[in-house]
Amino acid sequence: MPTARSGGQILVDALRTHGADLVFGVPGESYLAVLDALHDSPIRFIINRQEGGAAFMADAYGKLTGRPGICFVTRGPGATNASIGVHTAFQDSTPMILFIGQVGNDFVEREAFQEIDYRRMFGPMSKWVAQIDRADRVPEYVARAFQVAASGRPGPVVLALPEDMLVESATVADARAYRPVQASPSSAQIAQLRTMLANAQRPLVLLGGGGWDSAACDAMRQFAEANHLPVACAFRFQDLFDNRHAHYIGDVGIGINPKLAERIGNADLILAIGPRLGEMTTGGYTLLNAPLPKQQLIHVHSDAEELGRVYQADLMVNSGMPQIAAALQEMEQVPSAAWQATVAQARAQFDAWQAEPPVFKDGTAKLNLWQVVQTLQSTLPPDTVLTNGAGNFASWAHRFWLYGDKSSSFRTQLAPTSGAMGYGVPAGVAAKIVEQHQGKQRTVLTFAGDGDFLMTGQELATAVQYQAGVLFIVFNNSMYGTIRMHQEREYPARVSGTELRNPDFAALARAYGAHGAAVETTGAFADELQTALAHIRATGLPALIELRYDGNLITPNATLESIRRSAQTAKS
Repeated sequence: MPTARSGGQILVDALRTHGADLVFGVPGESYLAVLDALHDSPIRFIINRQEGGAAFMADAYGKLTGRPGICFVTRGPGATNASIGVHTAFQDSTPMILFIGQVGNDFVEREAFQEIDYRRMFGPMSKWVAQIDRADRVPEYVARAFQVAASGRPGPVVLALPEDMLVESATVADARAYRPVQASPSSAQIAQLRTMLANAQRPLVLLGGGGWDSAACDAMRQFAEANHLPVACAFRFQDLFDNRHAHYIGDVGIGINPKLAERIGNADLILAIGPRLGEMTTGGYTLLNAPLPKQQLIHVHSDAEELGRVYQADLMVNSGMPQIAAALQEMEQVPSAAWQATVAQARAQFDAWQAEPPVFKDGTAKLNLWQVVQTLQSTLPPDTVLTNGAGNFASWAHRFWLYGDKSSSFRTQLAPTSGAMGYGVPAGVAAKIVEQHQGKQRTVLTFAGDGDFLMTGQELATAVQYQAGVLFIVFNNSMYGTIRMHQEREYPARVSGTELRNPDFAALARAYGAHGAAVETTGAFADELQTALAHIRATGLPALIELRYDGNLITPNATLESIRRSAQTAKS
């Protein structure tokens, strides 16, 4: 028989029922009853230094495990800070639940201290928003939150917790553990897919979106191998298919290989499994014409409402990723003589795209960023988890790092499709904490720009506190590089609002208790990398290497000077 418990205790017990083992947050007086219940719980509360970092960590947890990441924040400022992580989880299709302390029911609708109507605030960027006004309904609401976050297209749920409800006593039974629900393709849809593939001459597979697991990725590999299909991955979902595999031909996103873009344009069948086919994946809706692409399009997505939203595909399949992958794995092989040779051609184009870029060919750059990535790739294990935020620095990770080894665990790429700056540092810390909590030892590497790092760099303190031995690489070019690049293209030589005066990042890392070093030449990087890795192995603490380099080296393909010259010529 159930016994009387406080709302806070009922909530923590519900989290245990649904398998929560780690939660991230910043403490607040609005949910003290939850913190008290966590005191005697096996659930670990990871203390963050800012709510945006906590929400990013919950998102990273969701990406890594496939289970909802849990975040607790206080009302008002805490909730607004955390909103960036909710938006990222929504656009990235990541399961996540944000719990927000709220003013008591006796104060509601008076604009009390830090009061916000969270239904209105989070409605457009979450799958469901609600407020639990009664302690006896906590099991019901929490069960629904997990169910909604993990079913269909995964995404964030927000629950507000009135302060008086959390101390209210109720006698109520716990719910059962949630069980995610996904749609499956019908046999008729698989038969139609096979017919369309058999009639194609230039097919291409595009993988992306949320809801994948290692088994589904393995099934897709077997499907591609059996039917000799070229496979590309959507923006920041490159780890869904091993980048070293002969059938992998590149990523479809910002800075796409022109040869791959041409191949997509010339394809007669695109099999898009999982991606939303949004702006980043379609090159601003140019790789595929909207609403009717010139290519035949098969679009598979876990959310029925996403199908036909922008593109009217020839075949639209509402299915979870494990379900469609299993069906394709079992599908009868399709004769592939018409396109079999194109796989090797596309792979050769990808390999050529991996070569040292033109900006370093003359040897004048003191620090060769391409060589830095090559050194990291050859030194670190193939199952290394790489995290990053947003900025031009990320192009070095997206283009030249090879993702996808799942020998020890699933995700190896954690990055925001929402384009949120500040994601990489907390995601890296969360990834290492999750790995250690699960008894794993995967290396975690974080790429961060200088502006990007300083948005959430205080989570380095969290890394030190929990001995999360992340390797941070900070790209310091003393500017908001992406905005400066666009500025030079639109308003050449009129620099405004994009220059940065930065701290000594290496000294800052040491102040937090981590290892810190700065590198200005290519030759110095390998030795500093070994020193940093030795520090992580010996102490379990993080290490940071600051790369100080010429800001003119803005992308692998162009310098700021060349962008400015082209813009000035075009305007003259």
